[in-house]
Amino acid sequence: MLSDELNTVVVSVEYRMYPEVHFPVPYLDCLAAAKHFLSPEVLARYAIDPERVAVAGDSAGGNMAAAVAQEISLDDTMSVKFSVQALVYPVLQALDFNTPSYLQNQQIPLLYRPLMILFWLQYLGADLSLLSQLLAKNHTFLHHSNVTPELRARVDWTVLLDPKHKKNYKPLIMEKGSQGAVKEVPGLLDVRASPLLAGPEVLAKSPRAYILTCENDVLRDDGLMYARRLQDAGVTVTVDHYEDGFHGCFSLVTWPIEFDVGKRALRGYLNWLQNNL
Repeated sequence: MLSDELNTVVVSVEYRMYPEVHFPVPYLDCLAAAKHFLSPEVLARYAIDPERVAVAGDSAGGNMAAAVAQEISLDDTMSVKFSVQALVYPVLQALDFNTPSYLQNQQIPLLYRPLMILFWLQYLGADLSLLSQLLAKNHTFLHHSNVTPELRARVDWTVLLDPKHKKNYKPLIMEKGSQGAVKEVPGLLDVRASPLLAGPEVLAKSPRAYILTCENDVLRDDGLMYARRLQDAGVTVTVDHYEDGFHGCFSLVTWPIEFDVGKRALRGYLNWLQNNL
């Protein structure tokens, strides 16, 4: 549909996945594919306008797209960079599983809170028994000694979210002795895994962004916080927020499992690319 409607060359990256590999292999696969595709020889072979190349992804793919967009934007050896990034309910941080959207939607299908935390532990090659600790009410990685106040501010929903999304949720207050196991989770603070942790100087170089978020999705606040931080860094961002959206709806657009909100989300995404790529 993308290729037909927008007259674009579309490349789907078959990056390797868990359980065969852990972070950073999937990210490195995506980065290698991006660098290859952005090379002048390949762009010329497919008659691609080097001023009009997008990187996009949904969910875990949105994580890859955001991370790759950051890395390419910083790489001075790349003569061609992405002009836009389109992130559909992206996964962007693993420091705080107690954001308002994680709590509000913890039992909402298709992406339940325990499942998303498990996915993170699998991706990062961590001990899966940490899941029960992380599901405990007073447990978070946020207040571990390795996490500097500067890093914490980059995922601080109390500052980065609008009041309508903060609702009546309160930030988690840590008890002494219940600190998270940052050392046990390699890659937890790596921006290649958690693009929301990137500094403002990195975000400032990032391409124009389209971010799609859904109200009924644990990842809603990841996307909204990233949009806010990109905007604060001077990047032009379009946020399409679907009040009736849920995680996965973007892909549920064909019979027999089709949702009107999925069709609207897909149409909004295509329209944005039509006007911005």
